[in-house]
Amino acid sequence: MREAPLGHEEHRRSGARPVRVFVVTASDTRGEAEDTSGAYLKQALLAAGHVLAGYRIVRDEPVEVREALAAAAAAGAEAVIVNGGTGISGRDRTYEAVSGLLEKRLDGFGELFRMLSFQEIGSAAMLSRAVAGSWQGRALFSVPGSTAAVRLAWEKLIGPELGHVAFELARHAPDAGRPGG
Repeated sequence: MREAPLGHEEHRRSGARPVRVFVVTASDTRGEAEDTSGAYLKQALLAAGHVLAGYRIVRDEPVEVREALAAAAAAGAEAVIVNGGTGISGRDRTYEAVSGLLEKRLDGFGELFRMLSFQEIGSAAMLSRAVAGSWQGRALFSVPGSTAAVRLAWEKLIGPELGHVAFELARHAPDAGRPGG
């Protein structure tokens, strides 16, 4: 029997549950004391009732970013938020590390992030390569590393839809609905 389609409000209500989130800061210059963006994300997701599955700071090296993602998967994260490394400088390589892993891209995330960012910073918003999608059954978001950008992404996009995205990914997982799955 086919499921009846749900409207967007029903989807949002069905996703109202704590989500296990892993935060990764990709930076060649920040340590934990200087990581105001990672600190903001940790505080914001806990304040929203979600669970911090883990936190790492790694250099903006694709191998290190992917190792942090593997740690997130091992920690049982349902979502990963990576901040930093999404610009166009020679050292900005997080986009390449993340975008190549995405199984299904959420193109609207990057489009909306840049639109909202344009309203705050103008044409420099086009330099952002914010990207999101699904990876190994979890949501993966990659945003610029400035605290203002992280706040914008969390408050306007990730925070309001995180439960819904996690719900959809879990609902359609290969073992969803099976005993023990």
